[in-house]
Amino acid sequence: MEIALGILALVAVICAGSALGRKLNISVPLLLVLAGVAGSFLPFVPPIELNPELVLVGLLPPLLYAAALRTSLFDFRSNRRAIGLLSVGYVIFGTVTVGFVVWWLFPEIPLAAAFALGAVLAPPDAVAATAIARKVGMPRRIVTILEGESLVNDATALICLRAAIAAIAGSVSAAEIAGGFLLAAGGGVVVGLAAAYVLTELRKRIRNVPINTSTSLVAPLVAYLPAEAIHASGVLSVVVTGLVMGTKAPSMPNGAARLSQRSNWNTVQFLLENTVFLLIGLQVRTIIDGVQDDSLGAARIWAGCAIILLAVLVLRPVWVFPATYLPRLIPAVQRNDPAPPWQFAAIVSWAGMRGVVTLAAVLVLPPDLEHRSVLILVALVVVGGTLALQGLTLPALVRVLRVQGPDQREDALNQASLMQLATAAGVARLQELRTDDDPPEVVAMLKRRTQERGLAAWERLGRPSSEAATPSERYARLRLAMLEAERAKVLELRRGGEYAQEVLSDVLDRLDVEESMLDLALDEVDTSGEGGGEGIARPGGVCGHIESAPPREVPRDAYCAACRQEGTTTVHLRMCLACGQVGCCDSSPGTHASKHFRATGHPVMRSIEPGEEWRWCYQDDLLG
Repeated sequence: MEIALGILALVAVICAGSALGRKLNISVPLLLVLAGVAGSFLPFVPPIELNPELVLVGLLPPLLYAAALRTSLFDFRSNRRAIGLLSVGYVIFGTVTVGFVVWWLFPEIPLAAAFALGAVLAPPDAVAATAIARKVGMPRRIVTILEGESLVNDATALICLRAAIAAIAGSVSAAEIAGGFLLAAGGGVVVGLAAAYVLTELRKRIRNVPINTSTSLVAPLVAYLPAEAIHASGVLSVVVTGLVMGTKAPSMPNGAARLSQRSNWNTVQFLLENTVFLLIGLQVRTIIDGVQDDSLGAARIWAGCAIILLAVLVLRPVWVFPATYLPRLIPAVQRNDPAPPWQFAAIVSWAGMRGVVTLAAVLVLPPDLEHRSVLILVALVVVGGTLALQGLTLPALVRVLRVQGPDQREDALNQASLMQLATAAGVARLQELRTDDDPPEVVAMLKRRTQERGLAAWERLGRPSSEAATPSERYARLRLAMLEAERAKVLELRRGGEYAQEVLSDVLDRLDVEESMLDLALDEVDTSGEGGGEGIARPGGVCGHIESAPPREVPRDAYCAACRQEGTTTVHLRMCLACGQVGCCDSSPGTHASKHFRATGHPVMRSIEPGEEWRWCYQDDLLG
């Protein structure tokens, strides 16, 4: 009963804290840590001591797997040098440097134990950093690098910690350390690839959605346990498995299983991430009580904690700036990957908050190690200090440096272009498969439903949300109201007992699926006006027609003359770059831009909505 009540209280605090943080625009991780600290001093809250096995086996693998599923393997590859320098180079640099700082402050602590603490403090936890990054709108490359770093740095730190603990237990040679590192890293990659292959082949053959989803939920342990059994890095194995399966998932059959996997992993990640930060705070009282009687003395201990925290804060920019710009001194590197602005390096330097892996790893230190409680307190101070100092100031730093996040309107344009190409491929496939026996109304309905998705994407461009709703948005709102009435009717009939429960559930499920799709469409509409920047796309010359299209001045107060003549509504205006004719897009009832192309053959029209400069080639279906 006590365990059940504890879990219930934990989930209740997490949900309440997350909702409060979002409402007050406060960092949810930091808020939950503070709630845990306050809770640790309440008389009715029992002392909390985090079990390292719970974190390293029960929390860390699924968290890393969930993050890896969302991480693009292609983005990871394109930023592999930056990710490698941070997740491997910086962790080793931090392990050694912080180890010497600890040994200098506390000579009573063995050097091997100091290096173990250095390994514990080395890996930043990007959960908090990326949560803030997405919230304040950091550039996507920074978010990708931080996420990629967090996927690999835990493995590096745990390998270093394993070597340091072996040195504490007895003498260990440099060759043994290097061999263990290679075994852990290489074995982790091999086991991860093998687990990904087995799980992918298995899930391809499972059509049942609950079984397919369950297979996904156990994937982290399938990758972690075999790797640990051969003394390889289970963390790295989980990351490799997640990256491969996340990349292969869209091409696998069974869309319902993919939707179920996404929904379930979102819930699992939400609970585990926030549980981690709450548990950090709940350990405060236990950790502080453990150092009360240590022979080093309270004043010396707390002063040492402050100096080590300062060292951790300073060492990251000391590594990040040279690691960012020194490789660019090589001409080949500079050509392939030009140096980013110094503001990018500054943000990455300051996004070094430590998290639960640090606290879990420090508890792995041998129980009989002298001054172990002091090392645990140092880890707590570094975690709390980085979360508070860096977590609270990182959004302000982003604003002061004037770093722009992704342009939501450019994303909307690219989405519309992508949907147009996908729609064209679908219609072309329909033309290949249709026969003379197919009813014309069926073919027309298929074309209409396919084209409506692309039209909805184009409608989100060029029109402020304050203006009248676009046709697709109005459709979504009216259809939601209809679905509410349909669901109410089904529930009314359910009370009458005239229909079997299986039939009722099937109908209600279909209504829910359609409603979820409409909700997603409205969410995209609500966020499409965010972001700034003049000019959504740069004319890039993606085809010969766009390259050769002449520039043309946009007339003031432009309008679609055909729409006015017909009395129809214009959704989005485009101008022909060959003759200057202004027409409306295909989301408008008249579709006069497309009609102009079919009548004249002029291939390129550009948007003349405020702040938009993109061009569209009707002949090649390409964006520039």
